Amino acid sequence: MAENEDRQGGEKKRKRKSRERDESPPPAPEPLPAPVGDSHTHMDMQEPAAADIIAAADAVNVRTLVQVGVDVPSSRTAVELAAAFERVHAAVALHPNEAPRLVLGDPDGWSGQDRAPGGPAALEAALAEIDKLAADEQVRGIGETGLDYFRTGPEGVQAQQDSFRAHIAIAKRHGKALVIHDRDAHEDVLRILLEEGSPETVVFHCYSGDAAMARVCAERGYYMSFAGNLTYKANQALQEAFQVAPIDRILVETDAPFLTPLPYRGRPNAPYLVPYTVRAMAVLRGIDSDAGLAELCQALDTNLRDAFSIQE
Repeated sequence: MAENEDRQGGEKKRKRKSRERDESPPPAPEPLPAPVGDSHTHMDMQEPAAADIIAAADAVNVRTLVQVGVDVPSSRTAVELAAAFERVHAAVALHPNEAPRLVLGDPDGWSGQDRAPGGPAALEAALAEIDKLAADEQVRGIGETGLDYFRTGPEGVQAQQDSFRAHIAIAKRHGKALVIHDRDAHEDVLRILLEEGSPETVVFHCYSGDAAMARVCAERGYYMSFAGNLTYKANQALQEAFQVAPIDRILVETDAPFLTPLPYRGRPNAPYLVPYTVRAMAVLRGIDSDAGLAELCQALDTNLRDAFSIQE
């Protein structure tokens, strides 16, 4: 009985804490001194409408957005948004966790789709749709693909790896950047890239490795994109990785609506909040003077344009 009461009390506290959480949009930061871009965002998961998201970002000098797909429908949306807005560019793919759900179904309901198992044929059909989308001129990246061993159990590893290998082939076939989601799977991601042969451009979205891995990525010419979690005080290993990453291999992103930077962690993220992460980057690199910040912005913008072949 006491155990049940403790459990019930804990549940009440969690519910109360959830109700008390501030879920309002954070205030706009001071505009950056030079334009930068958000290398990875999901406007289809954010509020308000895309036009307002883009305008808010533009107001703080975040001028270029890469809209990223995680399944076939959201990849189509990415292409549509890129066609509708001049400074939006698309990346299309099946998220690593999407692959096993296509093959094995979605018994835990995490995706909200309650799908029945589709077997390898369902994955092949979805990959064929991604391959078609990849040919669109609005598409500048194939992602987010990769491996995620945090959520998917051992039974889903094969589907993830098969999907990852297929995306690598799609990126090479279409000459597009490969955008990698890597969670708790560093060794396998790096191994498969070597086995398959990396595309010309590889971007580690929301980079999560340590400094040793950052050096490996730098040696191979991979880009490392850092999100708002770089600002979290507990992420010392991530900060050390950022400090050793070459200046010409780093990107900045939001992964919005996730990973809101300090001091607004837990509130909704959006591209207009990129300046908080950029200023934290400048501090970590010891270049937070006005001139240093401007130089960092220029490097981030140049890197984004080089990585995704953005000309304007």
